[in-house]
Amino acid sequence: MLVAAVLAVTFLGIDQVTKAIVRATLARAAAGITVIPGILGFEYVENTGVAFGLASGYGYSFVLLAAVVVVVAIVYLLRAPLISRLEVVGLGMLAGGAIGNAYDRLVHGFVTDFIATQFVNFPVFNVADIGITVGVVIAFVGFLFSPANAEAKRRAEEDRARRLGRSADKADDRESGHKGR
Repeated sequence: MLVAAVLAVTFLGIDQVTKAIVRATLARAAAGITVIPGILGFEYVENTGVAFGLASGYGYSFVLLAAVVVVVAIVYLLRAPLISRLEVVGLGMLAGGAIGNAYDRLVHGFVTDFIATQFVNFPVFNVADIGITVGVVIAFVGFLFSPANAEAKRRAEEDRARRLGRSADKADDRESGHKGR
């Protein structure tokens, strides 16, 4: 749980510092800044929607959604009997990103986006979006390969083997003329 909390606070901190710098500098710039020509640039965008500008105008609804996501992540981290390191890392990143964007919506009325890919037509995003997106992928992969899933699979295989073993025993009994064991 400590690792997830440290990651959440780290992503939240980096997200808020970078957004503050962007609001203080790029907000006044007429055009964005090219960092790596043809690959990456910075561009100031006030996003009133959710991830990547979708659902514009419903931003405040996503503050509640972010709160629910963070609470569910915390409960899962505290109550899951077996949890993988990937799940911990992913949920920490997800929580930090969700809190960062929710904070922006509450304080500014929009989310500050500024990372612009120039090699592909992709919406402008921010550090919180990276935390959310990468965090979800990492947590999902961790969940797929978690010790809890491995344990559940092992138990299911044992149950299946027991059932098949009993079926085989009954078939043997029928062949030998015995009524059962």
